[in-house]
Amino acid sequence: MSLTGCLLVASPTLTDPNFAATVVFIIHHDGGGAVGVVLNRPTALTLEPLPGGWATGSAVFSGGPVEPEIAIGLVESDDFHNGWERVADRLWLADLDGPAAAVSRIRIFSGYAGWGSRQAESEIARGDWVVAEATTDDVFTAAPSDLWRSVLRRQRGPARLLAAYPLDPSLN
Repeated sequence: MSLTGCLLVASPTLTDPNFAATVVFIIHHDGGGAVGVVLNRPTALTLEPLPGGWATGSAVFSGGPVEPEIAIGLVESDDFHNGWERVADRLWLADLDGPAAAVSRIRIFSGYAGWGSRQAESEIARGDWVVAEATTDDVFTAAPSDLWRSVLRRQRGPARLLAAYPLDPSLN
């Protein structure tokens, strides 16, 4: 089963500083591994218009620890454009080197999170991640600091209870 277009929500027991309390949107998953971007880590960086004329006008998000020097653009659009890859219903991985296109929303990520073959599945089975359905609003959230808890709150069963887990249990 492909996880492309899904969310991986970090379990409270995942203490790796790169991923603690993160929500990762998976942009590609197959037998060779998975690639995603962290949705809830805005940076203080902003972008000037990109080479193709893309105007972002918003903060750059830290997409993950792998290749932080590259920019990844997720856009919301009803239309396909050359060089774009669909990752969910109205969500596309845009070719930021190509000409700008009219889109509903755009979010730029610096770097990405990556997993080797079967690594993501192994981490999910170990309980490091909760797999959740993604919404377009998750990707473009205006409240990234609340995203981890809000995604967990809408889950069913025990995963929903994780939303109340303190981010630092030692302060409890």
